[in-house]
Amino acid sequence: MTTEHLEALRQLMKKKNVDAVIVPGTDPHHSEYVSDHWKFRDWLTGFTGTNGTAVVTAQDAGLWTDSRYFLQAEQELAGSGFELHREAIPGEATIEEWLAANLGEDAMLALDGRLFSLLDVNRYENFCAENGFMFAPDFPMADLLWQDRPARPMSKAFVHDEALAGETVDEKVERLVEKIEEQGCDSMFIAALDEIAWLYNLRGSDVACTPVAIAFAYVSDRDRVLFIDEEKLTPEVKAHLDKYKIRVREYDDVERFLTHRNSDNMILLDPNTVSDAMGQALLCGKVYAASPINALKAVKNETQIEGFRKAHERDGVALVRLMRWLEQAVPGGNVTELDVAAHAIEERSREEYYRGDSFEMIAGYKEHGAIVHYSATPDSAATLAPDGLFLIDTGGQYLDGTTDITRTITLGNPTEQERHDYTLVLKGHLALARAQFPVGTCGVQLDALARMPLWLEGLGYGHGTGHGVGHFLGCHEGPHSIRTNLNPVALRPGMVTSDEPGLYKAGEYGIRIENLLLVVEGEENEFGHFLRFENLTLFPYDSRLIDLRMLTPDEVEQINAYHRLVYERLSPALTAEEQAWLTDKCRPLSE
Repeated sequence: MTTEHLEALRQLMKKKNVDAVIVPGTDPHHSEYVSDHWKFRDWLTGFTGTNGTAVVTAQDAGLWTDSRYFLQAEQELAGSGFELHREAIPGEATIEEWLAANLGEDAMLALDGRLFSLLDVNRYENFCAENGFMFAPDFPMADLLWQDRPARPMSKAFVHDEALAGETVDEKVERLVEKIEEQGCDSMFIAALDEIAWLYNLRGSDVACTPVAIAFAYVSDRDRVLFIDEEKLTPEVKAHLDKYKIRVREYDDVERFLTHRNSDNMILLDPNTVSDAMGQALLCGKVYAASPINALKAVKNETQIEGFRKAHERDGVALVRLMRWLEQAVPGGNVTELDVAAHAIEERSREEYYRGDSFEMIAGYKEHGAIVHYSATPDSAATLAPDGLFLIDTGGQYLDGTTDITRTITLGNPTEQERHDYTLVLKGHLALARAQFPVGTCGVQLDALARMPLWLEGLGYGHGTGHGVGHFLGCHEGPHSIRTNLNPVALRPGMVTSDEPGLYKAGEYGIRIENLLLVVEGEENEFGHFLRFENLTLFPYDSRLIDLRMLTPDEVEQINAYHRLVYERLSPALTAEEQAWLTDKCRPLSE
């Protein structure tokens, strides 16, 4: 990486009398993963993580990101002219604090309001007013600088079969309209791609690892509109849209459409996902509130739940074949981290309904495992040897469900410290999985269960413990979560969450263990109505890394029961040789 792109931006800033700019790593839909067309921050800085915001002034340039990406950012920012700033670390300045300290009176702060939510622009506008800065939310840097910019993706959209979705478009829109009217509105504008995909039972391949099509949507009791490029629409999709009376308008017509809304309209907008540019185009009445769709799609119906179970069975079979191959191939000395990712895709591709990975595999050998969101490249990919820890975080997109699993395994000669650390992480993982909790419990109230074994030894991890998972949609979805941050959304039956504590020792190894859990009904008695978790993920833990001396009898039985479940569910689809391999991996710990 060189500073050429940074210098070009500074020349543009000087020409436009701009003193500082903020560049996000997202798109007009505020997606976690974005298409290449909107990766201007990556082009500018060289940083490729999913979370990171760049700030540039005439003299300085910085990139702010969270603990998942600290090591990755240090490597990718080398030679770019950008300094790493660590978010949520005591003593580290936030973007606003840094700007307040580095800008002079009447300085001009600019950004592209198409890429910032209404909430974010309002925050920066207030910040500028409080500090005596000028503010310009209409600075299209990418349009002016990025000459070899990739085109907007034009892959074909496709219909998500109602037999897999478990609900028709009419049924979903009816439920949504009720929520819209509860907010005193008659319509809603939707920018989030996963919400549009869920609502209209449409999918696409415009974004890596997330089956969505680039689009906007508008819904009212009388009108349904999809803003999408015409060439994305197949005859099947057109017939589907016609069936459900969904009008099609071009993607670029959206601002014109919003500008012409009747003045007596009252439109619901989610200020976290609708961009400032779209919000400003609306001249009618607006109500800002969290999108009702997020909560509706988080609670899976019975068809989706059964799909999740079947998808995890197929995924577990593919992982058995992957790990068995890995054990046989590593001693040959010619397997790299990238080879493992490629072989995982090969094995999953043999399974019914597979439509790609749900995120890019994290395959970290030894010290690479300590980089929480490590992404191997041809230059960085380590060659595996029969020694040390190997962390594999991987997931698949299936038409009937989405998977996400992490396993840390030993490739040989585990040390006592490795076994100790692995067992600490496993104890936290097990504690969360066996939790029973009263209705109304939020994820933040359960988070300490997964962290406590580590905390007791003065250890911890910087990422969340659990995230929601979409149904053949985003691998990370809200509104619920399990983390230390206060999130008031209660866990409800039908929600899916990950359970993924970890421990990372820079320069040595990383350990993370992850299953997906389904929230289900627990017992109900005079003390209340309780909920619990059902394991969806089906793959054994590495017993070679478990220190039995650290486990209670209940924890031993919990592992053994889980391994019995894994074998029962996966073995019917395996060959005799594969069954023998799985039998060994699921052998009771007491034997």
